[in-house]
Amino acid sequence: MSEGVKVEGENAARFARVREAFEKNFATGEVGAGLAVTVNGELVVDLWGGHRDLERTKPWQRDTLVNVYSTTKGMTAICANRLAERGKLDLDAPVASYWPEFAANGKADIPVRWLLSHRAGLAAIRETIPAESRFDWKYMTGALAAEKPWWEPGTGHGYHALTYGYLVGEVVRRIDGRTLGAYFRDELSAPLGLDFHIGIGPEFDARVADMIPAPPTPPGVPNPFAAAAQNPESLVGRAFANPVLETGVVNSRAWRAAEIPAANGHGTARGLARIYGALARDGVLDGVPVLSPAQIERANTEQSYGEDKVLAPLPTRFGLGFFMTQPIIPFGPNPRSFGHPGAGGSIAFADPDAKLGFAYVMNQMQVGLAGDARGFGLISEVYEALK
Repeated sequence: MSEGVKVEGENAARFARVREAFEKNFATGEVGAGLAVTVNGELVVDLWGGHRDLERTKPWQRDTLVNVYSTTKGMTAICANRLAERGKLDLDAPVASYWPEFAANGKADIPVRWLLSHRAGLAAIRETIPAESRFDWKYMTGALAAEKPWWEPGTGHGYHALTYGYLVGEVVRRIDGRTLGAYFRDELSAPLGLDFHIGIGPEFDARVADMIPAPPTPPGVPNPFAAAAQNPESLVGRAFANPVLETGVVNSRAWRAAEIPAANGHGTARGLARIYGALARDGVLDGVPVLSPAQIERANTEQSYGEDKVLAPLPTRFGLGFFMTQPIIPFGPNPRSFGHPGAGGSIAFADPDAKLGFAYVMNQMQVGLAGDARGFGLISEVYEALK
């Protein structure tokens, strides 16, 4: 463990090696991080350590919040599946039946489930978007409603890196009346006591960790952000760099305040592990229903698998809003695990076979779209402890 870094928190005795692995990460470049694991509803690992800033002057605390990029998508998926379970959202109905403007440019028959499974062909917007427009919900949803699909919807899938949140979030808003962030707060975060938020006010800033950019990509390592920069007019270029995510913008007040349900959730590992832990069991957390077992099973049913049109030649595998476990993003050894990783390294998932919820969050980003050796190493140690 690097000098001056103290890992705090608790773990059950059988998870001692998990704690050791978490500590070792700080000797190899970790700045600040949190790790939490639940098994059968019990919080068996709850660790944090390091610092909230690159200068290492602000200690990471138990309640430190951090941006988790696309790990946010899992929370957005829960919201949509919750509306479906309650009969308010028909996943096979056309998106345009809830959002009439969406029918433009040949999109009248796209069903809602294709938004959740990245099959709608709306992974990017062709028109160059001003940087500040990412914070403007009306602008982004209007642009997506007017957009023409990049491929024939339903014939394949491609990762909707940023647009996923606006698309699913607008359907939620049209049905419920609340924004995605407000829906998540009122229906899940507040009643469940989850310290996870999509859109935060200045009162949270004192406990938010600064994100630290990843080092340069080594030669030969796939990186969609680098590919986007090299070919900005391509599908991957528009998906990841329209608008360009400037260095430091994710530490700005504007980013934190906006609701960007694909990318700007701020939370703790504990909050993520607890809600995924509920999805790994009966869908109930502390007596409060999250999703029914039947809806969890539906959400964890394969909708898309194969070469990703955005991330090609990489394959991806999706259920209804969640990544399903797959060779390039393994959520442990069991076949029914599902969740979502985030750019730079964060990762959270549910394993119904082990009744396990897992979450790792951090502020020092590493190269890659979905997880890295830090998180995957911790996952391996968790499963070793379960043997």
